[in-house]
Amino acid sequence: MEAAMIGKQLEFDQRVTRLNKKHAKLSRGYRATMRKDGLVVMKPQRVKSAVPAKVLLMCICGLFVFKTFLLMSLGASAYEFRVESLDQGTSVERAGAWVMQIDPVSEFLATQLSKFMH
Repeated sequence: MEAAMIGKQLEFDQRVTRLNKKHAKLSRGYRATMRKDGLVVMKPQRVKSAVPAKVLLMCICGLFVFKTFLLMSLGASAYEFRVESLDQGTSVERAGAWVMQIDPVSEFLATQLSKFMH
């Protein structure tokens, strides 16, 4: 008798846990849909990213274009000197130096554009 009660309690606890998870998902937004049998059910909506993928991709492309332009106009040695001096600064400046270091994509683009320009 006691084992049956424990089994029922576990089943109840599992149901409560499932319902709490579903409620948490629905609290972030939901939409009503009708099933084939006519029952209206609420389904949670997906949470959209704060930054759309297109915006992120455009920012990355813009960074490569900016680095390519600087690399072309300053030259590799002057560019590297400026990045190294930036690396000696504060933690924010060191992070900027890490982002601005010469990468294969920017180097390739600068080389190709230099050939095209001259």
